[in-house]
Formats: sequence, structure tokens, C-alpha cells
Amino acid sequence: MTEKPIDSNLDILGGTPVFPGTRVPVRILMEHLEAGDRLDDFLDDYPTATREQTVELLERATAQLVGDAR
Repeated sequence: MTEKPIDSNLDILGGTPVFPGTRVPVRILMEHLEAGDRLDDFLDDYPTATREQTVELLERATAQLVGDAR
């Protein structure tokens, strides 16, 4: 995926970070995962966020965290 995994625009939910092309806040994914939900549960609840978008976001977040830990 070449587009950025997070969009932040003042015209969309007041600048809350969302998945591009949606009004789904990224924090909702994190809340689902923190609660122990599966990725499929999140995708069922928010079908405008794609599997590709969510996996890309999680891969980039992991890479960032691992890089910061070094």
C-alpha cells in the first residue's frame, strides 16, 4: 500500500486520526485489540476500514515501536 495508513483532516471528525477514506478513528481499532477482540471483529463492526489498511497500520506501528526500542 502506498497511501499513508492514517489521515488527519480538520474537516473529518475535527482532525481525529482516521483510516483514509473513512470516518473510522484509528483509536477504535486499538480499543478493539486492547479488549481482546480479533481483527475480524473490528472489520465486521467497521466495514469501511479495509483489512489492507488495518494490517498496514499495525505493521508500521510495530516497525516504529521496534525501531524506537533499539
